[in-house]
Amino acid sequence: MKKLSSCVRVIVVLALVFSLLHVSFVPDVSLAAFPLSLAFTLFLGLGVRNLLKTMAAPAAATAFSRSLSVMIRFLQYAPFIYIAVFVLRRAGRGGLPYLLDLVAVLLWIAITVLSFLVLYFLGEKRLSAIVPDEYMDAYKKSQQKPPFKGAANIGKRIGIEILEWADAIVQAVFDIILLNIFLFQLYEIPSESMVPTFLIKDRVAVFKTLAGPKFPLSKVGLPYLQKYKRGDIVVFRNPHYADDHKSEVKTFLSQFIYMVTLTLVKTNTDENGELKADPLVKRVVGQPGEQLMLMDGKLYARTKDSAEFSEVDDASALWDTYSHTELYDTDKNLLKIQKLPISDIYREEIDGMGKERRYWQYSLKDALSIEQESYAATVAVEEERRALDLAAAAEECLSLSEQFARYAIDEELPEAELPSLFGAENLFEYDFFHNSNANTIKLLTVAGGAQWFSHFMTDWYKNLGELSSYTEDGAVSGAHLVGGDFYSDACFRLNVMAKLVVGRLIVRQAALMAEGISSTEWRSDALLREQGTKAMQLESYIRQMDQRNMPVFPANAADGSAQYIPEDSYFMMGDNRYNSLDMRHSYNRSLVPLTAYDDYSITYYTQLSPQYVSRSRILGKASLRFWPFSRIGVVK
Repeated sequence: MKKLSSCVRVIVVLALVFSLLHVSFVPDVSLAAFPLSLAFTLFLGLGVRNLLKTMAAPAAATAFSRSLSVMIRFLQYAPFIYIAVFVLRRAGRGGLPYLLDLVAVLLWIAITVLSFLVLYFLGEKRLSAIVPDEYMDAYKKSQQKPPFKGAANIGKRIGIEILEWADAIVQAVFDIILLNIFLFQLYEIPSESMVPTFLIKDRVAVFKTLAGPKFPLSKVGLPYLQKYKRGDIVVFRNPHYADDHKSEVKTFLSQFIYMVTLTLVKTNTDENGELKADPLVKRVVGQPGEQLMLMDGKLYARTKDSAEFSEVDDASALWDTYSHTELYDTDKNLLKIQKLPISDIYREEIDGMGKERRYWQYSLKDALSIEQESYAATVAVEEERRALDLAAAAEECLSLSEQFARYAIDEELPEAELPSLFGAENLFEYDFFHNSNANTIKLLTVAGGAQWFSHFMTDWYKNLGELSSYTEDGAVSGAHLVGGDFYSDACFRLNVMAKLVVGRLIVRQAALMAEGISSTEWRSDALLREQGTKAMQLESYIRQMDQRNMPVFPANAADGSAQYIPEDSYFMMGDNRYNSLDMRHSYNRSLVPLTAYDDYSITYYTQLSPQYVSRSRILGKASLRFWPFSRIGVVK
């Protein structure tokens, strides 16, 4: 009896100290923390006093029963109320130092443990050993519900049922929150970036205990015990969004709603009102101490112990999307992916609620053929790039430059004024390919046109030295590659390929104009048709190249020395690489040159901005798929 009394008194003292730590003078939501905590603590103290009083001295059995019921209810709610106080205080503008957070967390843990301990000893079997039988009989009788007989009893019974349901719901909500914070959490897959591992609308469970979960809006939490290796599928906070206090509060509130509704309601929006892609589900492909590069769909890595890049086993990456059949519903939601025989359009009609839903196969017949041809064209461009003879390309570029000079007006500009003829926007690959007719006319008729064309076609090789020494047949880094690595060399060669196509188109069009052949007759010209087709293939490849390639990451230092992913950080990508916005990309596009080794480079829009993710932002491994039931199982 004395131990029980001591425990409940200690709970009250700890709760008073906890309340004092949550005083706020900032006029915002944090002001509510201290009054709530103090009021609950005072009521808890009164309940403790009344219970101990009835247990220590003769009193009416009904008074004991009432005091015990109130005491049990307060102890059940104590952990939830004080965690709510913790969050309220930190939801305001006035932040708290780490040490204060740590003390508050330790007090909350002590209050929670002692509350559960007292509740254990207040169980009927253990309590009956220390209180008179008539007291326990009165308590048991008070727990019995009145029968559904008589108007008074029925009204009382309904009221009790409503209160019990409300109590159960509230406690369940808090239990779910605590479980989601420290044990596991449920997430819905929002996009196709992890196909075929996860499909849109799949729901997965993430176990968080080993990943160092933190108390809401603080840096205090469990220690990091989880280590991640290449191939692990993880859920993590999206580093593309702001990490300030205001965003964290909004994210916590949205996560609260998301958790309580079991992933059904999403309210976490950005400044434009769009739902945030946060958290993300991706696969770990880069580990601490590695430098990465993605080229032609192959992932390469090196470490301090191995200066040369080597290909990484990346079997989960999906590139040949044409080999998978995608099933969509009428709302364009991806339902499943499977391999089916090529046949007529597949439909399945389901009657329900008076509505008919039609499902159709997305990549069948012509669609399947187009996907296959698209992937084949991608591979063909890469093969052509690898086989490109730079010395022969330089000779042809010089020849094209000299041919064009015969048709253009003989009027030059100062060298400093030449770049103004075509700026970065004019050299944008799509526009430059599709506007070759207008570009030809401009270059033929303006001062400096032939001069600019000469620089455009020939400047790329003037500082390279012996062109025959550059080849992509060998190691993916070294002096045999322009820029010293596979990615830089590939972009350089792609730029040369684009220049050759553009040069052939412009020179041919200039020749046709000189012969007086009208543009309406150009469609029948074999050379223009051939180079126009190549231009379309190159434009398509350049537009999608950021999904298939990534420069050396982390980028080398200014002196050329390799840099590596820091300790406790990781790099993630989606499995469906062509359809994944992941840690390779930012959410903003910028116009950049294809290569830094040509002042007259073709330009393109890129979202490439690789970044690694700190372990502190990883919420845990995606361990279990629990929806849909047809695909339920452990994630491998």
